[in-house]
Amino acid sequence: MKGYIFITSSGYDPEKGKNLKDPYLGPTPTLGACMPNIRRHVLAGDHIFVVSGKVTGVKQYIIGGFEVAEKIDVIAAYKRFPDLRLHLRDDGQLDGNIIVTSRGRQHPLDSHNSFADRIKNYIVGRDPLALTAPHEIAKGRADTVDILHDVLQKGGATPISIIGRCSKLSEDQVRELRDWLLSVKTDF
Repeated sequence: MKGYIFITSSGYDPEKGKNLKDPYLGPTPTLGACMPNIRRHVLAGDHIFVVSGKVTGVKQYIIGGFEVAEKIDVIAAYKRFPDLRLHLRDDGQLDGNIIVTSRGRQHPLDSHNSFADRIKNYIVGRDPLALTAPHEIAKGRADTVDILHDVLQKGGATPISIIGRCSKLSEDQVRELRDWLLSVKTDF
């Protein structure tokens, strides 16, 4: 077992910024188009964690993580997870992490390059742990830099200075992060 932790794009923060659409950290977590490098390398039993993107005046935090259950084809994901197809929310923000149409072509709302790479290895997860309640998020913001120092044994004042855009994790580091997330969720 191994894991990866990555920082999502600037502005993506479920509480203080834009809607986080990829990864989806609901009951059946998924990673669709984002981080093709991670999706290519993970296997069932590995873990993926995500840190919020940079938002001015707000501390970033480890939003959550999940265990990889399987990799599937994006057309299978399109059929299996209709609620995760790319669409606009009522507030005008993009939502969903399945970036294809019913015919497997690039969805008109997806403007990224390298479409062919971004549709491979759709990740379906299990056992999500996500900080969602306001008190959990506040604790996450307060403790993220410290927990990253402890787990990765690296200094730095911000998540990007500690993990870069993405870091690989050992089995012990995965367990430490999951234990920390669980402790934050059960602390109250």
